Amino acid sequence: MARKSKVKVEPAPAPANPTPDTPPPEVIVVRSRRVACDGVGGALGHPRVWLEMGEANFVECSYCDRRFVLEAGQEGLESELLAPGVYEGSHGH
Repeated sequence: MARKSKVKVEPAPAPANPTPDTPPPEVIVVRSRRVACDGVGGALGHPRVWLEMGEANFVECSYCDRRFVLEAGQEGLESELLAPGVYEGSHGH
């Protein structure tokens, strides 16, 4: 019988940052540090997620990569009555 040699094939390492300078697909300016995203909704959307900016002035959705940027001049404390974290703008954001 012939011997079968075992060759160990190792996968190539993944790049550290595959898209370092790729801009987000969409930037949405908001007035609240707390926003909701559903990827435009409908059949092309994703489950609704609530995103918090924290101390940053932007947050990105992990589903659709949309970037929500806090409007200039809105860096102060928020009021839940004025900005309850609901969708803003014409397309529900």
